[in-house]
Amino acid sequence: AIGGLALLALAGCGGGPAPQTFDLAALQGAARAGALRGQLVVTEPVATQALDSDRIVVRPTPESVAYLTGAQWSDRLPRLVQTRLVQSLENAHLLKSVGRPVDRIAADYTLDAELRRFEIDTTRDAAVVEITVKLIASTSGRIVAADVFVAETAGSASSGAAAAQSLDAALGEAMGKIVRWIGARI
Repeated sequence: AIGGLALLALAGCGGGPAPQTFDLAALQGAARAGALRGQLVVTEPVATQALDSDRIVVRPTPESVAYLTGAQWSDRLPRLVQTRLVQSLENAHLLKSVGRPVDRIAADYTLDAELRRFEIDTTRDAAVVEITVKLIASTSGRIVAADVFVAETAGSASSGAAAAQSLDAALGEAMGKIVRWIGARI
């Protein structure tokens, strides 16, 4: 996922330089042999107000949250994570179809998620991503399976590029676990 990290240049709207804008990468997949199973809808992850923005979160102490100056994501983080998770599942070739609720596919399952952590923890020099997921059967509304996925990589808030690269790597690791988990359950 690190190689897919992109820096987007945006024109400033006065009042100083525009912040550097970073994207996250989807996992690349290989063609899968055998029959594809099920259809899945991925909802936009729920997140706290601190994470429900385009700002890159830095945690200087366990009790405080800050934003990295001069850097931002290319979209609101929950929508960006939803998009990359949909793309990663598509790239894995495990399912007949995967999409968002607006795609109106007749899904067999819905994947609900919550972003619990997506930050640079400066006390440990770590990029931390924590995502909870619930796989829900569309016909009954019952939770088929649920789990928490945590990934950590070395991380630094020394620059937007360093923070974005390490968070992208941690997300890639978490998404890899989620994709394998879904593949074992559908």
